[in-house]
Amino acid sequence: MNTATTGSTGMNVPVAGGTAGAVSYLPKSAPVGCGCDDVNNRHRLISVVAALSRIAHLVPPVTDHERLPLWQATGRTLATALRAQDRMPRFDHSAMDGYALNAADLAGQGPWLLPVRARHAAGEMRAKPLDQGTAARIFTGAPLPDGADCVVMQEKVARKGDCILLKVPPATGDNIRKAGEEHEPGDEILPGGSLLTPRAIAAAAAAGAGELEVRRKVRVVLLISGAEIVATGGHAPTGGQIWDVNTPMMRSVLDRPDIELVRSDAIPDDLAATSRALAQAAETADLIVTTGGVSVGEEDHLPAAMGRIGGKTHFSGVAIKPGKPVSFGTIGNAFWLGLPGNPQSAFVTWMLFGEAILRQLCGRADAPPDRRFAALDRDLVRKPGRREYRPAALMATGPTGRATITCCQRINSGQVSGLARADGLAILPERSAFFPKGTLVEFLPFHER
Repeated sequence: MNTATTGSTGMNVPVAGGTAGAVSYLPKSAPVGCGCDDVNNRHRLISVVAALSRIAHLVPPVTDHERLPLWQATGRTLATALRAQDRMPRFDHSAMDGYALNAADLAGQGPWLLPVRARHAAGEMRAKPLDQGTAARIFTGAPLPDGADCVVMQEKVARKGDCILLKVPPATGDNIRKAGEEHEPGDEILPGGSLLTPRAIAAAAAAGAGELEVRRKVRVVLLISGAEIVATGGHAPTGGQIWDVNTPMMRSVLDRPDIELVRSDAIPDDLAATSRALAQAAETADLIVTTGGVSVGEEDHLPAAMGRIGGKTHFSGVAIKPGKPVSFGTIGNAFWLGLPGNPQSAFVTWMLFGEAILRQLCGRADAPPDRRFAALDRDLVRKPGRREYRPAALMATGPTGRATITCCQRINSGQVSGLARADGLAILPERSAFFPKGTLVEFLPFHER
């Protein structure tokens, strides 16, 4: 266990495993390698870092583009850099309601009395120049008349008939937005690969764009396996049946602007049927997402089905808890992500690996989701050997400004109620077994859209 100094008190706080670095999306220069941790070599599991590195190396962006009106582009990925068509602002204008004047006209000791000889509102053409020794009534957004070099807030003057009385002289440039101070024609406003958030849409509109070139949606096929599952909302499960959690959970995860869910099907626990479903999905999908069937049981047919249809598996099994059987491969031009069948495992491995694959397919260039350090609110003991991603809830920030989290004391990959109460995932390094209260661990917040 390492220690780090934190907060204004300078106290040494234990830090779990030093720099974890496991959930960062790696640059394409990172080594692909086996990446297996020594403790896991005998299990043929690769590390989270190695798995993400393989995804980064193997998954290119989709190449097709389309043009969309601004209001339809939210949540999509900008395909090429957006540049300004004009300067912004287009002209010098007032930043508030008040009076435009020339600061040099206020000579000697105040107060000063200036006649108001003009009135300028937003949207009007630039009026005649300001006469020396006069002021003009001006409103927010109105062009600044020639001869004026400042605007005095209306609250800082007293109106005396057709004149204004000033007691404090303004400075040149006060309350003026200068032409081109935000950008000039040709300036890059948004780089290619930007996620088009409402803030980015506003910047594009200010740059004069009516449409944006975006990457097309990623085509996804969702295949849910498991003979024991029954749809929610219908007849109650009987015998060995259980509710189908993965279909609604994954359909919700995939309901986003940059994804086209081509198909969502249940597949039987049968090798021939699984092989047919994968082959058919590969004909139309960029990404095939499956849940269940990736472990080593006799009813887990996905690994054999991949071999039968000529697919290539790039990793099968990661040193992670929950979600050890998670697998990744290619079938023709389609990528395959095999998530475990237990719902918590499926959610966690999607968050780590599914989101990484989507970022690659979308050609995203912005920073991946941020992580932070947070202190554990109690002692935590667990079995070492795999990197754990444990649901955790944020608690009140302490006097040092450090966030505190509370974790469940053990992971049950089949349970999801803890996910609903959590704010993110606490990351527990592979080799640590005991985490005393106050230990700093990495915390990966949920980022639901």
